[in-house]
Amino acid sequence: MTKRLAYLGPPGTFSEEAALLHDPQAEFLPLQSIAAVAAAVEAGMAGEGIIPIENSLEGSVGEALDLLIHESSLSIRRELVLPIEHCLLAPPGTTVEAIGAIFSHPHALAQCRKFIERCFPKAQMVAALSTAAAVEEMLARSDAAAIATHRAAQIYNVQALARGIQDRQANLTRFVVLADADHPPTGHDKTSIAFSFADDRPGLLVAILAEFARRSINLTKVESRPTKERLGEYIFLLDLEGHRQDPPVAEGLKAVAGQVALLKVFGSYPRYTPIS
Repeated sequence: MTKRLAYLGPPGTFSEEAALLHDPQAEFLPLQSIAAVAAAVEAGMAGEGIIPIENSLEGSVGEALDLLIHESSLSIRRELVLPIEHCLLAPPGTTVEAIGAIFSHPHALAQCRKFIERCFPKAQMVAALSTAAAVEEMLARSDAAAIATHRAAQIYNVQALARGIQDRQANLTRFVVLADADHPPTGHDKTSIAFSFADDRPGLLVAILAEFARRSINLTKVESRPTKERLGEYIFLLDLEGHRQDPPVAEGLKAVAGQVALLKVFGSYPRYTPIS
């Protein structure tokens, strides 16, 4: 039976590219939001869902983190990292001189700001819900272009006037695969957690970090998000090396649980390894 994989659509987005990378044989289910992807997996409409969680230029995707913290009981089963190449697309026959408006997702517009300012200083920048939606909106005008994926050019039968127009070539997006359960240990794993405190006093966070340091557990990411309850209160998020079933990690998590008001383990999964 073919597995159904939900992703942040529509077709032609970077999320679809990540879905194809994760499981090219799956039946794909494009959805309109990160929350919808999670809901589809929770309801059994899809076996897995893939969402963006972090970009090397823009930072963490707040919607994805808030979903994991506050709304979803799903686990992270895998992480993937996708190089982001932005293309300037336009209908066949469109000339550079004719472009008066450029459509794209706000993140894509921001990541191509220098290119736009240098090559199209007078063009209007128009925000779209996704890079693929930008192509659809562009097609309704005769003087517009869109910043999107090269795959979108193939899907919508438009031309790529330029490729690799992002301001920084080292532009990577990290995606995570959500499922009912995380991944069994592989020996090369990562665990993601969130925690918060009942009160606020000096040394609370240091004490938690020390639990991992004394067990020689490397932390690969530390950040915080507002609790959404009171100003100045935060939930802390950690990515650490090792699987939650590894004895040192299991001991560290047990020690942390006794010192915090909330501890949520998002899952353990194979660490992404760049292909050299």
